[in-house]
Amino acid sequence: MAKASIPPVRTVIYIVFAGLVLSACSTDRYAKTNKLHKQQLKALTEQLRQPLPYATTRLVVSYDTAGNTTVLEDQQAKRDAHWVGAIHFNLRKPNYVIIHHTAQDSLAQTLRTFTVPHSEVSAHYVIGRDGEVYQLLNDYVRGWHAGAGKWGSVTDLNSVSLGIELDNNGNEPFPEAQLYSLLNVLDTLKRKYNIPTANFIGHSDIAPARKVDPSAFFPWKRLAERGFGLWPDNELVEPPEHFNPVDALRIIGYDTSNLDAAIGAFKLHYVQTDVSPKLTDYDLRVLYSLYRKL
Repeated sequence: MAKASIPPVRTVIYIVFAGLVLSACSTDRYAKTNKLHKQQLKALTEQLRQPLPYATTRLVVSYDTAGNTTVLEDQQAKRDAHWVGAIHFNLRKPNYVIIHHTAQDSLAQTLRTFTVPHSEVSAHYVIGRDGEVYQLLNDYVRGWHAGAGKWGSVTDLNSVSLGIELDNNGNEPFPEAQLYSLLNVLDTLKRKYNIPTANFIGHSDIAPARKVDPSAFFPWKRLAERGFGLWPDNELVEPPEHFNPVDALRIIGYDTSNLDAAIGAFKLHYVQTDVSPKLTDYDLRVLYSLYRKL
């Protein structure tokens, strides 16, 4: 039997060293952006410590001999408002969760998008196809994921929501490992911030004319069964004659200024097999069922 060849010690050392270098490179891939992240948090913290400069002016009243008064503004009297720090306060908490798919080809591409200056987008969490969870922002920080959108009377969703991105190009089912992690994250967020069941929605819900994520592959029914979002009853009934579907869409939260887009977004979420901008009899029964839950 031939003896197995043993690599020289120098070769072994080189292989080990190369492995350590590659590992370090992987670990430090986001070192620069993590540093920038910490610097920006520090700047925000310092901003919170400062009293708000609030210009006030003194009104000067003059009287003439006839007793008439003239009110003059004393421009020299501008000063900061008096600062008296209240002692009862806390951080504002998120009240919505908005779910997205990344519409990109890989997790690495998505993480890069969220860590380059020119993209100007961010989310609080990214969940990979394998179920790995990445947190990009503290829950109390305002992310840039919702963009221009509206839900009910809320027109600045970024200020009241958490954004969760799922690594998915929009044309494929969501893997089981990814959904399992998502449900765990949603459960934690709902309990921690007491987020109402109806406030787990998709990007397409708040921006129906612009967005279609998460796609028709997303299992909204499965989420609703766990308490994350609404879902129609299994047994649907015909709505009454006076039922107004436009009002119902508006009450659920949809912006009906573009009615076709609102109907399409509603059907993408709750019907999924048909996203045409026309409400069928079945769609109306679904809509009525949801309307009755609110």
